[in-house]
Amino acid sequence: MAVPTSPWHHYLQAVRSRQAPRVQDFQRAEDVLLAVLERVQALDARFVVDYSRDAEAFQFALRSSDDPLDMQVPLRVDAEALLTEEPDAPELEDGPARCRLGIPREAAGLERWMADDVFSAASSEDGAEGRGHLVPGKVLSVLKELLVAAIVHCRHHSLIPPGSLSAASLREEQLHLSLVVSGGWRKIRFNVVPVVRKGHWEPALEGAHLSPGFPEGSLDRILGQGLDLVPASAQDWSTSTDYLLTRLLQVLGSLPGHRLDGLCILDRVSHESWRNGGQSPGLTFSHLKAVLLWASALFPSPEDWADLQGAVYRLLVVLLCCLATQHLPHPLWPRLNLLPTSGLDLHALYQRVERFASQPEASLRLHATHLGRCPPPRLDHGIKALLQLPASDPAYWATAYFDVLLDKFQVYNIQDKERVSAMHSIFRKTKALGGGES
Repeated sequence: MAVPTSPWHHYLQAVRSRQAPRVQDFQRAEDVLLAVLERVQALDARFVVDYSRDAEAFQFALRSSDDPLDMQVPLRVDAEALLTEEPDAPELEDGPARCRLGIPREAAGLERWMADDVFSAASSEDGAEGRGHLVPGKVLSVLKELLVAAIVHCRHHSLIPPGSLSAASLREEQLHLSLVVSGGWRKIRFNVVPVVRKGHWEPALEGAHLSPGFPEGSLDRILGQGLDLVPASAQDWSTSTDYLLTRLLQVLGSLPGHRLDGLCILDRVSHESWRNGGQSPGLTFSHLKAVLLWASALFPSPEDWADLQGAVYRLLVVLLCCLATQHLPHPLWPRLNLLPTSGLDLHALYQRVERFASQPEASLRLHATHLGRCPPPRLDHGIKALLQLPASDPAYWATAYFDVLLDKFQVYNIQDKERVSAMHSIFRKTKALGGGES
């Protein structure tokens, strides 16, 4: 007699069934954009087509939303020869470092970057160390003009399919250029971003707290690949870690267990239930990616990820804690909050996520006939007070604390005696503080 498929696996199968056609749509759209960027490079050799990174295809297959994707356009410049200068205005504390990129006075091989269209010369009164600065606002304007010319050329010479891309969709945003590309029946929006590649380690990055969740040496290898500098304003550049975080995600996908499956399920539930099919603001894939990176560090044991339902709940308890405290730490800058402070009702979002965690079966329905009556809620009352403890004491941001939360949701199945003892110890501590319920 066949064993019935659990609603979690049933839902995951449905999510996976959409991944192959999504990848095909992405690849067709990417081919169109790459053809245009090849023409951009032919028009201006300062801009380079990057074929080496598959991060966006990997992410697009995992996620359910059609939020914009980044397409980086590297600048053909020796970043190590540029001067990295602190901006005049103070930057956000504990956030990505901002800088200006200066051209040294004894510049060799940087003449093409001292053209007026991308360069701002230093005045004689500045006493600056360099000749001037590579200006991101000007770089974006040049890239926009090149994209328009390249799109017209590619359409005229039938280098891209008819109707796949129009210059009319090109919009200049503050920090990127937005293009809508047809990948078949699906339209995909790309954020075209000029980027300066740096090949050295950035001491400001903090990765040690993530190391328990990764194979030995893998974290250092990825963080040692270098950083990207992207426009932060019309004058300043800032460090971007998007590619590094995605590479870390790929490492997690190579490990046994359901880490990425849990991410896919939560992203689909978020898109359909918490964002009303993408019509309402809410959590992005980038938010959930950060949640998974933290959950992998807090739950490093393979035993934690062996069961699909348990994998989803390991993401859920971290997410609920972040929503309750309104603080999702950046995995590489823990003091930087990734949750927006405006434009998103975090209290209402918390309520939706807690409702799902308490009674998930209703949101796992693919059709009204797929599931019978829902089991009773896993919680008979809220646990928000318990979830807020890390806001008052960072020591609670630890495995034992989140094990207590798993036990609350009736999904704690760990047999390790030391870990069970640590969980009971912190549970007694929360009871003494009045932060937990029996």
